[in-house]
Amino acid sequence: MKISMINYKSLLALLFILASWIIFTVFQNSTKVWSALNLSISLHYWNNSTKSLFPKTPLISLKPLTETELRIKEIIEKLDQQIPPRPFTHVNTTTSATHSTATILNPRDTYCRGDQLHILLEVRDHLGRRKQYGGDFLRARMSSPALMAGASGKVTDFNNGTYLVSFTLFWEGQVSLSLLLIHPSEGVSALWSARNQGYDRVIFTGQFVNGTSQVHSECGLILNTNAELCQYLDNRDQEGFYCVRPQHMPCAALTHMYSKNKKVSYLSKQEKSLFERSNVGVEIMEKFNTISVSKCNILSALCSSGLSKVGQDTSYLEETVAMKEKCKFGMTSTIPSGHVWRNTWNPVSCSLATVKMKECLRGKLIYLMGDSTIRQWMEYFKASINTLKSVDLHESGKLQHQLAVDLDRNINIQWQKYCYPLIGSMTYSVKEMEYLTRAIDRTGGEKNTVIVISLGQHFRPFPIDVFIRRALNVHKAIQHLLLRSPDTMVIIKTENIREMYNDAERFSDFHGYIQYLIIKDIFQDLSVSIIDAWDITIAYGTNNVHPPQHVVGNQINILLNYIC
Repeated sequence: MKISMINYKSLLALLFILASWIIFTVFQNSTKVWSALNLSISLHYWNNSTKSLFPKTPLISLKPLTETELRIKEIIEKLDQQIPPRPFTHVNTTTSATHSTATILNPRDTYCRGDQLHILLEVRDHLGRRKQYGGDFLRARMSSPALMAGASGKVTDFNNGTYLVSFTLFWEGQVSLSLLLIHPSEGVSALWSARNQGYDRVIFTGQFVNGTSQVHSECGLILNTNAELCQYLDNRDQEGFYCVRPQHMPCAALTHMYSKNKKVSYLSKQEKSLFERSNVGVEIMEKFNTISVSKCNILSALCSSGLSKVGQDTSYLEETVAMKEKCKFGMTSTIPSGHVWRNTWNPVSCSLATVKMKECLRGKLIYLMGDSTIRQWMEYFKASINTLKSVDLHESGKLQHQLAVDLDRNINIQWQKYCYPLIGSMTYSVKEMEYLTRAIDRTGGEKNTVIVISLGQHFRPFPIDVFIRRALNVHKAIQHLLLRSPDTMVIIKTENIREMYNDAERFSDFHGYIQYLIIKDIFQDLSVSIIDAWDITIAYGTNNVHPPQHVVGNQINILLNYIC
């Protein structure tokens, strides 16, 4: 019995020592284990063992949400509230442009320049029944083609099936009014739901090169596969891109990329019918006649301007225009932000001067960062300044970085593309690609440094959290830049409107409009200026992701007025 007791105590002692060793070993390696799990869960929002292709959230949470993740969640929740689900049983119950009624409030035979014209819109479905909710994607525009004039209108949604459409009558002459039903509210809801369901509407193909061997492999923001992945991660900003790792090829051998649309849709057959060409961008005010706008006489000028004194001559309006302050960096924008007259952009709140481009840019370092719509600026500069010389950076392809210099005037202008997602059917090099946040981080900045950033078009086919995260990361990088170099001028160029009938599920202007609102919200607290390309391209009526040169030139003229 005594021997048995001794053996029992010895066994307990051995078990205690073994347990202590296991706990010590796990504790020593816990940092690495948790770090690896955390990275995987932060950047891979899927699980290979589950049937779900694209879960929106990790299955488990190992740490509290970061400040960025909380902000993303907050923005998406607000958008979800503004774009509620609108299920429908038949197309006849969706908004109809033909059956909706638009009524000019307080109509007159002739209007005065500077007047506000208001229209009450009551939307109805295809059976003529009043809609009880709003959310339709509408576009209001006024124009005078003979005068090469145009401006956007302001749409106020009362969320009960009625809208107030307001136009400022900026010029004299015969003016046409347009109110397009781009998508009914049911289509808006369908697009919003579909957008946030999948990452696979665009397929990326990466080219890996190792010596004489060349292999192509599937890549993307999210990949649903059990294969080994190459991970191209920015751990600080929690952004990532992935490729299926080719056999016998290192991940660092990725050199080029191209993409194509995948035949996949998250819209039902019934929802797809809302985006057929005949149902997109339908005119509500088709039967409206043009309105006549004239120069006010003294009495009407006083009435429309709210003045009570008489005895002033009609030069009052011209003096008011002449008194507008010159446009400068930091000015806030209005809705509408301006109008086009004789193909020239005229802001509401300030006046644009004619600037000599060469002298304005003397001694300036201009960074143009973003997509091909800001590359148009680079091409415009090179075409307009004959002393700019392009520098060969020994890259290839349409999306190669560009640098142009004028050594006599010390002008340096460069354009670089942003990092994934970058959609393009043509093969482009990824060897020199970097996230814009990193490019901003390595910019010293000073009073002669100007940075212009354009985000948007390439993000439209992907869930909105991808765009919000990128915008927040760029915001943080600019915030740090302005702390170390407050004299640096940073300008955000918003998206252009684009082709109306081109693949709504991927590229609808509704997606662009949501991103436009997000950009204005995120950057409002920084000392940056926004060039409202969205409103400008509506006023010009371009409907082209790459607007004509004269539109690009007018966008650049705003920049020149900010600089000089």
